[in-house]
Amino acid sequence: MLASLAPGLLRAEQPDRFAAVAPRMEEFVQKGEIAGAVTLVATKNRIIHLAAAGRTDLAHGRKMKTDDIFWIASMSKPITAVCMAVLADDGKLSFDDPLAKHLPEFDGLMVSQNGQSVKPARAVTLRDVLIHTSGLGEMSDREPDLTLAETSSRLARQPLRFQPGSRWAYSTAGFDVLGRVVEVASGMPFDVFLQKRLLDPLGMKNTSFWVAPAKEARRAHPYRWNQQAAKLEETTIPYLYKTAPADRQRPPLGGAGLFSTAEDVARFYQMMLNQGTLHGKRILKPETVAEMTRKQTGAMNARPGMPWGLGFCVVEDPTKLPANSVLSPGSFGHGGAFSTQSWADPSRNLIWIVMFQRDGKGNPDNSDVRIAFQEAAAKGVGL
Repeated sequence: MLASLAPGLLRAEQPDRFAAVAPRMEEFVQKGEIAGAVTLVATKNRIIHLAAAGRTDLAHGRKMKTDDIFWIASMSKPITAVCMAVLADDGKLSFDDPLAKHLPEFDGLMVSQNGQSVKPARAVTLRDVLIHTSGLGEMSDREPDLTLAETSSRLARQPLRFQPGSRWAYSTAGFDVLGRVVEVASGMPFDVFLQKRLLDPLGMKNTSFWVAPAKEARRAHPYRWNQQAAKLEETTIPYLYKTAPADRQRPPLGGAGLFSTAEDVARFYQMMLNQGTLHGKRILKPETVAEMTRKQTGAMNARPGMPWGLGFCVVEDPTKLPANSVLSPGSFGHGGAFSTQSWADPSRNLIWIVMFQRDGKGNPDNSDVRIAFQEAAAKGVGL
């Protein structure tokens, strides 16, 4: 059974418009292909569909609820990018600043090229990091409690994978470094800045790098699809580096560290669709929102039909990925490694969010669950 709308949310005028979503999500639950899911459709002003299906935790059988908390993984990146944009609007940085202007340890970067280390042809800029053209790599062997300053210092000693700006290559660690830039430019810890300048003003009360013990029962457990056995198996989140979700010794990692709810993520995208404001509170200038959500990667290949903006993936050609079929060109958003998805369509004034925790079954941006949800929900918005 699906959960009802959360208390206090504005209900759809015609709740049955989205009745087709329920059996589609329940089908995946009954087949054992997902533990549970939360689905949401919103406009820039209100939530018009919010429901939950299945279980939060298969071992204990707790029913999933609409306010359950998910590891949103790389959906953290647009949120980190907005923190950078707030500082740009404040005059504390420019997107085209060299990274080394704020983090001097990056001043001596080298590039791995043809088996040799050479000097970069130009400096890595903040824009490069935001659009994944910096050449920064990853950190697979980091210690759990490595601070953002230590993370930055260590990554600065690694050679770049290519000349800055020469091609596109995804870097989660690059966004961890941006968290450190926020600290230096703002003069406060990254998580504190995020809380004060974004989460509190937007009313995102369930978004954090750490799941408080009092909220642990609401945390959706992560599962991996065992292809050979054709079933779900509970797993761990690699990005927590063997720490508990509540462990505050783990630093606030802007690349993939956040936990959140569907409603909180909707508030974030409502702010973006409202040109940087929500409920009378301005987060960004309208021109900054436009800059963040336009194509920034030129002719470089990123993902099928999807170039990059500043921290956001931009949909240029929806026909290149089946799951993008309900989106208009110019839509923007981001997915997460364990299948959470969030997309905003300015042309249609719609936000699409689906939250479930599953790894190991193909491209999470193009998951069968996302496609089924959007196909069913599309009927409710007249598509």
